[in-house]
Amino acid sequence: MSTNELSTAQRAEEAQVSHSTAPRNPQYERRWLALGVILVAQVMLLLDATIVNVALPSIQADLGFSDAARGWVVTAYLLAFGSLLLLGGRLADAFGRKNMFIVGLAGFAIASAVGGAAPNIATLLTARTVQGGFAALMAPAALGLITVIFTDLKELNKAFAIFGAVAGSSSAIGVMLGGLLTDYASWRWTMYVNIAFAVVGIIGGTRLLHNSADADKPRLSVPSTIIATAGMFGLVFGSAKAETEGWGTPVTLTSLIAGAILLIGFVLLQKVDRHPLVPLRVLADRNRGAAYLAIFLGQAGVFVVFLFLTYYFQDVLGYSPILTGVSFLPMMLTIVVVATLTQRVLVRYLSVRAILAGGLIAGGAGAALLAQASAASPYAAWVLPGLILAGVGIGSAIVSAVAIGQMGVDPRDAGTAGAVNNVFQQLGPAVGIAVVSTFVATATSHYLHAHGHTAAIAATVHGYSVGFWWAAGAFWAGAVISSALVRRGTRLHHEAGQPEPLDEMAGGVI
Repeated sequence: MSTNELSTAQRAEEAQVSHSTAPRNPQYERRWLALGVILVAQVMLLLDATIVNVALPSIQADLGFSDAARGWVVTAYLLAFGSLLLLGGRLADAFGRKNMFIVGLAGFAIASAVGGAAPNIATLLTARTVQGGFAALMAPAALGLITVIFTDLKELNKAFAIFGAVAGSSSAIGVMLGGLLTDYASWRWTMYVNIAFAVVGIIGGTRLLHNSADADKPRLSVPSTIIATAGMFGLVFGSAKAETEGWGTPVTLTSLIAGAILLIGFVLLQKVDRHPLVPLRVLADRNRGAAYLAIFLGQAGVFVVFLFLTYYFQDVLGYSPILTGVSFLPMMLTIVVVATLTQRVLVRYLSVRAILAGGLIAGGAGAALLAQASAASPYAAWVLPGLILAGVGIGSAIVSAVAIGQMGVDPRDAGTAGAVNNVFQQLGPAVGIAVVSTFVATATSHYLHAHGHTAAIAATVHGYSVGFWWAAGAFWAGAVISSALVRRGTRLHHEAGQPEPLDEMAGGVI
């Protein structure tokens, strides 16, 4: 036996002995049931984004508020969610991910009950804001729990593939469920349905989840917390204002500039803060950095496609909310199939760089196909293949990027990494939709000016086509960044007997 073979055998034997003598993980035996509980909570969060969108006309008719206030039913939730994510992640690391997961579920359920019973728009907006705050506690804790529960790399890849497939298809489910509840019950049930999810999550989480016992728990830095929260608020608020009032208005510019300056100051502060809110070691890994950027651009592309395709189905083709949701089913099924195929097959033969770049290229191709659809195009001609290709991109690249962004971190930073992961997942849609919406509105206006108001439908389709092209550009930009930044040869899978640690798998620290 050669020296290299002997060294490999010794490392494998040492890893096996270390594993057998390690303390029993109280989560391990029921880890898949625990994952199911986490998925229930994650579905609730993601459903809430689209389920309310479908119900907005009914909510407005019932409560009698203006068109200007209508957008804030969605924005209030996203504003609190995005602004408080970093704080939520550090709270999970400091006070226990299970604790924050349960508190987040309970608070979300109470806020949903208040929102469902809201007599006026002020109460509803307050409830939506509180929902977002508790979602910011729960989402980072969920990703952190997955990282801690699944200690085997193969199983961790599988868990993230399942998580990503469920997350990726939840938006389409939200559209269908929102249409069903609004049409056959009441818009208020789009809020009340969250209570059922929360009860299942609380009962299951209490029984199946366990707080990791980190001896060196992080402390919270008040200056870092305030600056990070204010900076995130400025970016999300400015993006929301840009979508409704334009990029040149004082409130938009002030919010965006202030948010950017605060976040730059926040990063600089983390270098000297004794108890940083986001330790720079979480961001310093080259592969994780590439994954976060891929998530940002990929999510921007996905949600732009989802938003304007929803409008296309309802405003151009005249689909009902339920039929609109059904029309997204091919994408949902593709995500599930491709995510499963990726974790079972592709990770064995392809590098992380190939999976990310290839998936994002496919997603961009899907958006480009959607840009070819006209008011008279059959669904099967352009929309169906476009949806399938977009599903390929989500199921392979974005699902893998979420996993890469969570891997290789110190266990005590798992909640923080989950928060950073979620920040990019939230910022991508918020900024992407805001930016692309302005381009769509401008393209539609120019088309009407050139062809007259009798061409309203054609102008609308032209505007959506511009939006789809921008979505394709976001996907392809993510592919370029992934190809440039991800270390060559980095893989998500190792054969048995090669006990490389997760931090080596993730590519090391720059």
